[in-house]
Amino acid sequence: MVIPDIREWKQIDEAWLTAALKADGLDADVAGFVAQRVGTGQIGDCVRFELDYASAPEGAPRTLVGKFPSEGEESRSTGVALGNYHREVKFYQILRDRARISTPYSYFAEVDENTHDFVLLMSDASPAEQGDQLAGVSIAEAMTVMGEAAKLHAAFWNDATLDQYPWVSGTSNAPELLAPEMFVQLWEGFKQRYSDRLTERAQRVGDSYTADMEAHEPMRAGNRSLIHTDFRPDNMLFATPAGGDPLTVVDWQSFAYGPPASDIGYFIAGALTPDERKQHEDSLIGAYLAELERQGAGPYRREELTRHYIAGAYQLFTTAYVAAMLVTQTARGDDMFFRMLNGAVDLIFDHGADSVD
Repeated sequence: MVIPDIREWKQIDEAWLTAALKADGLDADVAGFVAQRVGTGQIGDCVRFELDYASAPEGAPRTLVGKFPSEGEESRSTGVALGNYHREVKFYQILRDRARISTPYSYFAEVDENTHDFVLLMSDASPAEQGDQLAGVSIAEAMTVMGEAAKLHAAFWNDATLDQYPWVSGTSNAPELLAPEMFVQLWEGFKQRYSDRLTERAQRVGDSYTADMEAHEPMRAGNRSLIHTDFRPDNMLFATPAGGDPLTVVDWQSFAYGPPASDIGYFIAGALTPDERKQHEDSLIGAYLAELERQGAGPYRREELTRHYIAGAYQLFTTAYVAAMLVTQTARGDDMFFRMLNGAVDLIFDHGADSVD
């Protein structure tokens, strides 16, 4: 059996696709294909392959989605430096089948341990469509997200076996990816670059947080699970009138072992308007807790959950300004990062958590 190599998406050919499918046990021969870029990824590039077969069993996929390192040099360097590419492949190789949450099926997943070049060849969730951070989500979609978050967290609830993997951030064997002083430097650079867009409240949160990040660590203490950490609409595919699963979660580049409800704080702060969040926050958290219990996880005291929920807003704030400074800059990216940043600030202030006593 021919084992496919790791290559850029523009070098993919019929023989490579055939080999990838056969390596997964699918006896199909690809005669031709059309490749088209899809998605709005900041770190990796996604390509949809529409396949024509010379021969294939019934049910063979007509389309596949491949993920590859970003063509943008800044984004690619960030993906390598932060271990994003390596981590995502390891998720699909080792953790995906345990995760309970709805994710794409992987036909081929391989990474070069030295260069972090990689290829992921996955099932296509269409006609489901990618969410849009700037547009936000409906409350019904947010409820679906709460349920899927609970499934993921329950699957790895206080699972200390994750500590054996150095590529799971937050575990005892995981390396420090960014030195503490880097967060300060990136924040100062962010303030300078975006001084005309930065609100007084956002500057207050960033200045206070980066001045003493260790003081915020107790906020994350307690129950732990595998968390997505970049749990937002752009990394989700939602069903459309044409069909598709209700929700498929993608982009497993930065998952960690950490406070479970940080994922839902991160999502809610960034995906809903402040008014929507304040109106529906309790019911969304209630839905999350109910599904967590159904999945056999917990207990999760409300005081601890709230701490973790706010920690998710701080994580969203940090992701926004750090990513803005590390990935290739685009107009949409800037708008998206500020939607995230300002949503985080609103949640932090509304919960009276803008400073650590």
